[in-house]
Amino acid sequence: MTRQSDSGEGGAQGVIRRSDSGEAPSNDPLGPKLPAPSGAKRIAAAFQQAKEEGRAALMPYMMAGYPDSETSRAVAAAYADSGADLVELGVPFSDPLADGPTIHAAGTKALEGGATLETALEICREISGRVPVVFMVYANMVLAQGGAEAFAERALAVGAAGAIVPDLPLEEAESVREAFSAVGLALVPLVAPTTPAERRARICAAAQGFVYVVSTVGTTGERDELPPELSDLVVATRADAEVPVAVGFGIGTPDQAAQVGAVADGVIVGSRLVRAAGEADGPIAAARAVGAFLRDSRAALAAETGGRPNG
Repeated sequence: MTRQSDSGEGGAQGVIRRSDSGEAPSNDPLGPKLPAPSGAKRIAAAFQQAKEEGRAALMPYMMAGYPDSETSRAVAAAYADSGADLVELGVPFSDPLADGPTIHAAGTKALEGGATLETALEICREISGRVPVVFMVYANMVLAQGGAEAFAERALAVGAAGAIVPDLPLEEAESVREAFSAVGLALVPLVAPTTPAERRARICAAAQGFVYVVSTVGTTGERDELPPELSDLVVATRADAEVPVAVGFGIGTPDQAAQVGAVADGVIVGSRLVRAAGEADGPIAAARAVGAFLRDSRAALAAETGGRPNG
């Protein structure tokens, strides 16, 4: 049976080795070090840095293993090189209920090419010292291999900051949230245009890292226009939340990113970048294509300062 999720749809380079306490080993040649900041704190710092620069944070999405392993690694590196404040890293899954045609097809091709959760973990390991990484992962992948505690430990080991689990409704999220919180990972919830105000307030009260606002009813994908009611939804969500609010679904141009960035704390771009990676002729071309889009989007966000809320 398909579950209803809260998305509105079915269902620093150089990592210091840490002991189980989170501290550097006592024999570290540089002496004792403070524990690494928690995922929630890294996410908060990324949003705060963008805010201090007078713009919304830019969070590109990518599918691990798409269109192939080498290209996906090149895309991840390009994201870190080209101005991403955070990275949303998709874990390929056979039944991605929130994903539209572009990302669904990307996940299918990644799986056909042999991509697994391990692929996503390795990509996270490669870039997490440079930019906070938040997994986009379905509940089955979190729960099926040893449970939420095991997933959280594996994510922590590669430097992840948190995860979005789009098919995990609020009523079933507490055990996962507790497992993530125990190791410092943020469980990022989703709010949709169809989410009732009272439920939205409860989701925001439990939010960690940031709140992911789904811009429109439906699955991911590029849109010609953003819904006119999006601004009101973002304002209402920001009033409910004590963490930043980022908007995804349907943002496909730098101008649309700037439009969303005028009211939200963060902007998530997915299908447009996945399409660019898939259409490119090899890893170098893919890295150039996504890098150019991110630089243009970041410039557009920086230019959109007059409408930025200060709260």
